[in-house]
Amino acid sequence: MSVSEQSAQPPAPLAGPAAEIAAGYAFDGPALDLGALLWDGACHPDAPVRIPLPMLNRHGLVAGATGTGKTKTLQLIAEQLSTHGVPVFLADVKGDVSGISAPGADGEKVRERAAQVGQEWRGTGFPCEFYGLGGIGPGIPVRATVTGFGPVLLSKVLQLNQTQEQSLGLIFHYADSKGLELVDLKDLRAVVAFLVSDTGKAELKGIGGLSTVTAGVILRSITAFEQQGAGGFFGEPEFDTAAFLRTAADGRGIVSVLELPAVQDKPQLFSTFLMWMLADLFDDLPEVGDLEKPKLVFFFDEAHLLFKGASKAFLESITQTVRLIRSKGVGIFLVTQTPKDVPSDVLAQLGNRVQHALRAFTPDDAKALKATVRTFPNSAYDLEEVLTGLGTGEAVVTVLSEKGAPTPVAATRLRAPESLMGPIDAAALDAAVKGSPLYGRYAEAVDRESAYERLTAEQRAAEAAALEAAAAKEAEKAEKASGQQGARAPKPEPSLAEQVVGSGIFKSLTRSIGTQLGREISRSIFGTARRRK
Repeated sequence: MSVSEQSAQPPAPLAGPAAEIAAGYAFDGPALDLGALLWDGACHPDAPVRIPLPMLNRHGLVAGATGTGKTKTLQLIAEQLSTHGVPVFLADVKGDVSGISAPGADGEKVRERAAQVGQEWRGTGFPCEFYGLGGIGPGIPVRATVTGFGPVLLSKVLQLNQTQEQSLGLIFHYADSKGLELVDLKDLRAVVAFLVSDTGKAELKGIGGLSTVTAGVILRSITAFEQQGAGGFFGEPEFDTAAFLRTAADGRGIVSVLELPAVQDKPQLFSTFLMWMLADLFDDLPEVGDLEKPKLVFFFDEAHLLFKGASKAFLESITQTVRLIRSKGVGIFLVTQTPKDVPSDVLAQLGNRVQHALRAFTPDDAKALKATVRTFPNSAYDLEEVLTGLGTGEAVVTVLSEKGAPTPVAATRLRAPESLMGPIDAAALDAAVKGSPLYGRYAEAVDRESAYERLTAEQRAAEAAALEAAAAKEAEKAEKASGQQGARAPKPEPSLAEQVVGSGIFKSLTRSIGTQLGREISRSIFGTARRRK
């Protein structure tokens, strides 16, 4: 008999291990209500399972097989955080989270679930902002400059190997030191092409050089990336991630929903972009230590995609970011299928766990189940049996208590979200996007002068100067050959090269590059540039 079927029986009074589990969740301070304890075949609404609000910056994991209710758990936690005045960021990979902005639909199943867990359910919508990567799909466009994104994250997106990643870092170093701003991908392509040209080869000789083979791989990767329609993700205006930290006029935290259905076929791109957002927040926020409530809780859906094919340096950077961002008041929840999807060093940083059902249909499934059980503290439950018997909307939970110690493992029937459990219609989503105060700031892309324009101008000036010099040389040879003698010729008009070099634009460009020379943009853990204030 499954846990769901057993739990329909009338609850018996709590005693022994069940009473000890219930006592482990009896917190005094503010907390989020996840649901009610499941024990011995019954659901106990008088034994709530909760997470202390101050412990939400100790990070967490929501895991479980497809269809077990992970997205609804994410929605449930996000709603309560917003109610407590905590801003939330979450990625809507499948396009079904936008309903958090609208009141949920009442119905028999909702009322039944609410009665089982002791919930006073009321349909409620929450303040939301909707974003889209680079303007693809609905949402306020979120863009990053190539310089701001940095070489480590970009190498992950371009699927470069370690040697190519190091070469890309060298290219960024050169561009930084010369004041060549990498705003979009054409800027990066222009710098790479310059550094393997006859003119630019000497530029990197003193610091290792760039092989034409590696440059070719990087250029082909950029081209393939652009052909997938990803070029629009890089550019200006660059999004200021401080917008995720806002609260609404009524004091509730704003839920920032990144709409990703249009880029579902580019999983590495959106997972790496989420990491850029997190790294940017890490770079900007001050150290605050432990707070009464987090400044922001960041939900990272489909988290396994972030770690797939990641280099050792990338994984080390993720681990360090997750470990250190807690002291800046930011909590991270990774959402994935099994804990084994997450590297052990990262998993060790996740103090709050909501584990939905797992399936054991294959030997690999059975192995994953045993590995998951080993990640939990000692339990009064037979976790292998419980985890395969949980119904939709049920989970095994352990969190950190107010003192920072793990709570007892509790099988839990989760509360029903109060917002709409599904997407809002396209017209309502479009109206919400265009009605945002941020829309006018980020809707239109800006293409200003940057590395591509500067290098192109220099190349044209150099070509013109070379043509002028060649013409002058030919004229001089012709004059000598003719043997003409005579009075000293008047001073000739300035050549085209002299006009270019003496022009105000050239002097301004030279002065701009000169002031940047030797000054490299400071970067954070991920090599992302600090945004200029």
